[in-house]
Amino acid sequence: MGALERAGIAAKATREPGGSPGAEAIRQLLIEGDSERWDAIGEALLLYAARREHLDHLILPALGEGSWVICDRFNDSTIAYQGYGRGVPLDQLALLQRFAIGDFTPDLTLILDLPVDQGFARAASRPGHADRFERLDRAFHERLRTGFQAIAASEPERCEVIDVSVSADDVHRAIRATIAKRFGVKF
Repeated sequence: MGALERAGIAAKATREPGGSPGAEAIRQLLIEGDSERWDAIGEALLLYAARREHLDHLILPALGEGSWVICDRFNDSTIAYQGYGRGVPLDQLALLQRFAIGDFTPDLTLILDLPVDQGFARAASRPGHADRFERLDRAFHERLRTGFQAIAASEPERCEVIDVSVSADDVHRAIRATIAKRFGVKF
């Protein structure tokens, strides 16, 4: 965010699920508790309810003010997690997406890619407890990574895969280079 601000771009940071009061309440339902607390369809319905709230109360107003919105996760995460990871048919998720948010889509999606074993190692080294998604098994996380890679391959004009197995500084440089190339931002 600091790099964008230094480049003269007004930006708001947010996250999904969450980002607005109603969506944050739904977030607690989704990330806490047993890993099998919700089935995949229930998760998808909750995520789209949170996304609709988030879009209406934070994202669209910020865009209307001329700010960029930097969101940690959005619709592609639902496609990857609930679709590829948990088996909800992709055509059903597409129907939910159209119903909940219409044709709204980000201008750029950065997919931060890391081999599953490295992801597990990083998660284990973080303080605190893992959320219910992080506690899912290796096979789920392999399907999840495959899903994100498939999304990126299907929409290369919107998606950019960033290798995050490198240093944080290298990741930061790669993200800035992508933004500079896509939007002409001078950092």
